[in-house]
Amino acid sequence: MLETKGQNAKLNYMNSKIEKVEVIPIKMPLKQVFKGSNYFMSHRVTVITRITTEDGIVGEIYNGDEMDDIHHIVKMIKEEMAPLIIGENIFEVKHIWQKLYPLTFNILADRKISLNALSCVDSAIHDAIGKSLGMPLVKLWGGSRKELPVMLIGGYYTEGKDVDKEKIISDIEEYKDMGVAACKFKVGGRSPEIDIERVRIAREAAGDDFILAVDANQGWERKDALKFAKGVAEFNIRWFEEPCRWAYAKDAMKDIRLMSGIPVAAGQSEDSPASCIELMNNGSIDVCNFDASWSGGPTAWLRAAGAAEALGFEMAHHEEPQISAHLLGSTVTGTFLEVFHPDRDPLFYEIIENRNQFKDGYYQIPEGPGFGIKLNSAVIERYRLDR
Repeated sequence: MLETKGQNAKLNYMNSKIEKVEVIPIKMPLKQVFKGSNYFMSHRVTVITRITTEDGIVGEIYNGDEMDDIHHIVKMIKEEMAPLIIGENIFEVKHIWQKLYPLTFNILADRKISLNALSCVDSAIHDAIGKSLGMPLVKLWGGSRKELPVMLIGGYYTEGKDVDKEKIISDIEEYKDMGVAACKFKVGGRSPEIDIERVRIAREAAGDDFILAVDANQGWERKDALKFAKGVAEFNIRWFEEPCRWAYAKDAMKDIRLMSGIPVAAGQSEDSPASCIELMNNGSIDVCNFDASWSGGPTAWLRAAGAAEALGFEMAHHEEPQISAHLLGSTVTGTFLEVFHPDRDPLFYEIIENRNQFKDGYYQIPEGPGFGIKLNSAVIERYRLDR
């Protein structure tokens, strides 16, 4: 019997070559426009990638939210990446990653597009590996966690108002009713004084037992970020994310964390594990908020997480709960599962047929093989752009 099991495992491995690559762009309208410090969102877009192997395993997952670049990402996967990986064995995932990575080298091209495309392919391959072995990725990647605390990204600005007290209070109350443990509150789009008042209202509405983080999305100059940080220090802020302008963020974040005493998070704007490690070594961050869908997929994210474990830093993941749950659960320094309200990310709540509910602040990591989720074909057909 043991010999037969071994022979079957060997057979599955030998037949796990990529036979087909499919890509489906999705675009869903939002009920309203959501505004942060220097950006706005009117639609939820993503790319579904399917990797089918010769033995019939289908790795399938969605990645990203790049509205302006979605067609370029799809084109790159279909025309440049798929021909390179047809016939490759999914278990040789690092070999496949290295084979595709040179597509990011063109200094005259938009590297964001190639990294997003690589992320899509890499994620689908990992899903196929998990399904081939019948294992959830959190276990395959060495994790033991079964659930994660949930942080909802919210506190968006109201058009035409600096401080919308009633909206802030109702938002926080709704987040708590949803069963999440925390809110990452948007700041950086107004003066420090105005955003200090907005956070004060949020903390008062949330109470002491609800976790608050703040995210400026690189919205402030150094002096304004420091003024804000000192102004909210009494409100028990879990972390201050991307406080300063991108051009000098690395050194400015170090100043903010040392001078305010509030932990600083960043990493979503980095495009490689090496860049994240530089933030760690520079003393710029306490929490590395890397994004597997923007930076090369789980293969890249796990490298940054390994460094964070070795150096004693907390690990987060920028949005994308369908991807991040297994990643965060696999590392001993993983923090919160980041999600949006259903109005801001209807996709997460509609396209996953077997989505686990939030309960007492936590989300159970899917136990099925691969990423452990089943996508709703009716939702896909309704919102796909390539019909």
